[in-house]
Amino acid sequence: MKILFLGDVMGRAGREAVAARLGKLKAEWKVDFCVINGENASNGAGLTATHAAGLFEAGADCVTLGDHAFDQKDMLQAIEVDSRIVRPLNFAKDAPGRGHRLFSDKRGRKVLVTQVLGQVFMKRPFDDPFSAMDAVLRAHPLGGQAQAILVDMHCEATSEKMAMGHFCDGRASVVVGTHTHVPTADAQILPRGTAYLSDAGMCGDYDSVIGMEKTEPMRRFVTGMPKGRFQPALGEATLSGLFIETDDRTGHAVAVRMVRDGGRLESTAP
Repeated sequence: MKILFLGDVMGRAGREAVAARLGKLKAEWKVDFCVINGENASNGAGLTATHAAGLFEAGADCVTLGDHAFDQKDMLQAIEVDSRIVRPLNFAKDAPGRGHRLFSDKRGRKVLVTQVLGQVFMKRPFDDPFSAMDAVLRAHPLGGQAQAILVDMHCEATSEKMAMGHFCDGRASVVVGTHTHVPTADAQILPRGTAYLSDAGMCGDYDSVIGMEKTEPMRRFVTGMPKGRFQPALGEATLSGLFIETDDRTGHAVAVRMVRDGGRLESTAP
């Protein structure tokens, strides 16, 4: 199975780039299943139901969220209606939606998508991500009900992301980090067959400070004082993410490549 994962969609620039280019890339790369992290798609904070619909129309099969999952209040209802949206596993137990879902590709092969939030350097005290992930993976052994399993590890610390990668090695097809908006260069297949990348980067304008227009973040760094609100940068976006090919029998990764398309970063393809 060929799986495409795109990192955090950042504001209008990211949404427009996904809408304009995802369909073409899926066809060129013969993608069977596409997951997009959409938690910053609506003005950089959260995801509205309308913008979620746009990502699905562009070609996403599943949209994951993150710590900003419910910044846009209509997502509280939308996530209960649209089963293609996945929120973090370790939110409060009464939070709407679900932290893992089983999907089918066009050939009927099953893909489990799950997301979990890290704890290190995060502003809110989320539940233990490792025990939450362990319960899901025990209930869905790779190569059984699910031909592929994708884990979106949404957190700040690369060390915590790496630990989750090794924790899931052999039990998931891919563990990919999100949240920091900067693509790392450590794409690899771990010893037991799980593809791994510390951070997929963002789908946004890289002439920015992690997707935000530069002036206000720079002012705060230089003076320590805010003057205005952060606003997403609106230049041409780079689509950043990960391409994974898996063995349908075992669910293990057989190939993994970082991908980037358009914008300021050097383009790479599978």
